[in-house]
Amino acid sequence: NTYAKFLNSEVVVCYKQRDQANVVSKMMLIGEVKGKDVILIDDMVDTAGTLTQAADIMIQKGANSVRAMCTHGVLSGSAYEKIENSKLEELVITDTIPREHRSNKIKELSVANLFAETIKSVINKTSISSNFIC
Repeated sequence: NTYAKFLNSEVVVCYKQRDQANVVSKMMLIGEVKGKDVILIDDMVDTAGTLTQAADIMIQKGANSVRAMCTHGVLSGSAYEKIENSKLEELVITDTIPREHRSNKIKELSVANLFAETIKSVINKTSISSNFIC
């Protein structure tokens, strides 16, 4: 609810259960996506199984489009193939794990300036909160 207020938007939860590592046994959508442009937010994308399955479910439930954002793009195994074959229109990741990407759907953003400004603030003993709070 706090995220919804901050973003002036609705928030939908994609709930998943795992029986074993990297294998989603059950995924449920809590909320309404019909007629919406959806942005999925995650901390890390490893095999891209959960992310692409969530994107496909969003489209099945009537979303107009699905994009995703994550901090760390591990992108192991068949992640690129899954991303290419999914309903995802775009995946935006940071360069915390540098690599060349094998998908036109992936856009990489640099965190170098954010890290540099934060380190500079720490060295100068000034607040770092302006780097993270809008």
